[in-house]
Order: sequence, then structure tokens, then C-alpha cells
Amino acid sequence: MRFDVLSIFPNLFDSYLQQSLLKKAIDAGLVEINTWNFRDWAPGKHSSVDEPPYGGGPGMLIRCEPVFDCVEHVQAQGAAPGRLIVLTPAGRRLDQNLVTELSQEQRLLLLCGRYEGFDHRIMEGLRPLEISVGDFICNGGEVPAMLIIDSVIRLIPGVLGDETSAKYDSFSSEQLLEYPQYTRPREFRGMTVPDVLLSGNHQLIAKWRAEQSLKRTQERRADLLE
Repeated sequence: MRFDVLSIFPNLFDSYLQQSLLKKAIDAGLVEINTWNFRDWAPGKHSSVDEPPYGGGPGMLIRCEPVFDCVEHVQAQGAAPGRLIVLTPAGRRLDQNLVTELSQEQRLLLLCGRYEGFDHRIMEGLRPLEISVGDFICNGGEVPAMLIIDSVIRLIPGVLGDETSAKYDSFSSEQLLEYPQYTRPREFRGMTVPDVLLSGNHQLIAKWRAEQSLKRTQERRADLLE
């Protein structure tokens, strides 16, 4: 799967791309990630991409021209155009259903805003899918783009060491939170592993896990059960 990240701070991804499962997936050819800088399509010696908003107000907006030119150039680089995504607090909230939907794509283009965001004509003209990672504000779209990459690659066959891992993650099984898990030692500072997990009875263990998932969801995210 190919990701293209479009930003004015693409260097923020340098360290991220060298870590953990993502690096292994890249090295194995399962994932390809390219970063692009809007400034490379900005005119003038300062490569400025921002301007004050019409009508007044705080901050600056990213202009249309460098974004349109950058997107059109990047789309032309692949065998086929990718699905265009803008990271914005006004977008559809990211959840596991949306992550699963995105994992079916062959290619994603992630547009990362800064300042007060994009000129709205970028949304009107390019018609991207607008995604929000939560009801809070980040300094830019780069960290939300990393969240999308991190969550989507887990569903790409071959990325996880155990292919069943993603199946039992929170939100992946019947939209419930994941059950508690334990490992060695059996007892630690007076806290013990539930006996059922040591029983060897896989039917009972599965029943206990299902009950714990439901209980945890009721206590912490009852909205998921509505």
C-alpha cells in the first residue's frame, strides 16, 4: 500500500518512518511512504504558501495554488490516483470502521494543514475525504496523518507478526473494547492473574474474555453499545 504525505514540514516524518513495525513493513515492500513539501510548488524566492484570510481574522491560510499543483503532481506519480484525504477537525471522525475502509485502498494521499488551515477552495476543487482524529486541535495535520498510517498498516496482510492480533484489538470485534490481558509473573505486588487464564480451558477463556470486553465497554464507552 502506498501513502503520500503532503505537508510544509515533511521532515517531521524522518524519524517516524525508521521505527518499529512501520520500518519493517517498508523494508518488506508491504508499505511505501513518500513525503512531499507544498513549498516546492510555491512561487517566489521565499516559497511562501500562506496568506491572511479575506474578511480579517487571526492567523494565516494555506493558499490554493501550491496545494493544487502539488496534489496534481503527486497523483501523476503513481500507477493510479490515490484517495485524497485532508486532516481537519471538521471532518468525519476516525474510527475502526473508517480505518478498515481506508485499508482497502491501494493508495492514500494525506494532506496536512498548518496555521488556520486551508483555503476552502481546496476542499471545493479537490473534494478530498475530510477526517478528524478527535475533538481537539493539533498544531498541524502531521501527527493525525501518522495516526492514520499507524492504524491502517495494522490491517495490511503481513505487517503484524501474528495475523490474528488486529482481529482482537479494541473496536475491531463487535465494536467492543479489548479484554484485559496478562503475562508473567503470575503474581506481582499482590495482584494475580485470573485463574481462568491458567486453566487451559480455551472455551472458558473465550467466554471470560467476551464477558470482560462487554463489561469494560459498558463501564468506559457505553456509547459504543447504543
